[in-house]
Amino acid sequence: PVFAGMNGSAIENFSCVIYNIFLMNCTWQAGRDAPADTQYFLYWQKSREDNQMECDLYIQGENGRNMGCMFQNVSIGIEKAYFLVNGSSKDSLIQFYDEYIDLYKIEILTAPLNVTAHCTRDSAGCIITWHPPLTSHVEKAECFQYEISIQNK
Repeated sequence: PVFAGMNGSAIENFSCVIYNIFLMNCTWQAGRDAPADTQYFLYWQKSREDNQMECDLYIQGENGRNMGCMFQNVSIGIEKAYFLVNGSSKDSLIQFYDEYIDLYKIEILTAPLNVTAHCTRDSAGCIITWHPPLTSHVEKAECFQYEISIQNK
């Protein structure tokens, strides 16, 4: 059966973020009813054409259990990426967890670059300029919206 394994043994609270343009960090919590010796393994596939890859750099919690993964050189494509976390235990079968994620939705953008402010004492006020943040997938500067918060007048 597709959902073979002990109920409550699959991971919970799976979450991924992309930051600094090409780094991705995924984390999860052990299933609430998973045996103490359960070890989890993360695989992901950027698109249907790409091969499935296992995590290279696991983040381990207490007892050496894999609780997350860090990926480098991630690029954002147009298809949803597929994530699969399965587990193993000598005591029982562990249910797997899987999810499709639009990578562009989990990217934390860097701050705008080269922010400058030129203020004058006359009624012209201040001119503030900047360049769009670096990103791996947005090619048009018009795609960004900005908000300026002036703290002191």
